[in-house]
Amino acid sequence: MSARDNILARIRTAQGRSGAPGAEERAAVAAHLNSHPEGPRPQQASDPVAGFAACATKLSTTVDQVAGMAEVPPAIARYLEQNNLPKAAVCWPELFELEWEAAGIKIEARAAEGSDLVGITSAFCAIAETGTLLTLSGPRTPATTSLLPETHIAVVRACRMVRSMEDAWKLLRDERGASFMPRAANFISGPSRTADIEQTLVLGAHGPYRVHIVLVG
Repeated sequence: MSARDNILARIRTAQGRSGAPGAEERAAVAAHLNSHPEGPRPQQASDPVAGFAACATKLSTTVDQVAGMAEVPPAIARYLEQNNLPKAAVCWPELFELEWEAAGIKIEARAAEGSDLVGITSAFCAIAETGTLLTLSGPRTPATTSLLPETHIAVVRACRMVRSMEDAWKLLRDERGASFMPRAANFISGPSRTADIEQTLVLGAHGPYRVHIVLVG
């Protein structure tokens, strides 16, 4: 018997079960997993967008809100000016057709490289409960755009706001199905940070040290 089998056997014995799991028991477990039962949840803000902005701000994320996609390039241009950042960035292809040139921003639709200072992405959804973004890897949504540049700017439509992580996973299952899950799902909760050295918080240790979100709608 392997160590794994030994451990599982001891657990089954402690539960008052004997022998290997039968077909009925396996079916019950499969049914439970497929139903995705929900556990208890904390009380949440009545306005998901306001709750998201409040939580994101606590994570050192800055948040702006505009009425429509046409306002995104000017809003990002203002942010870059206010932070003395270059008006040059890489973005996901889905955002490339916005009027960047009119806003004075030089934009390239490609994956980020080590020399890129600003990366602009969208998000699969945003999670109000924690101020978190969920991004999915793929040919048109390269993860490097949000991970390599010092500044990550995310354009998030308010209609893609969900209340909790459970809701985010449900949305992903509903829209993608088991056959089209991405290779990686990245949860972004503010700038990269670490407190490994003497409990001193350092931003940007393993990724961007600025995260700015433009909420649309």
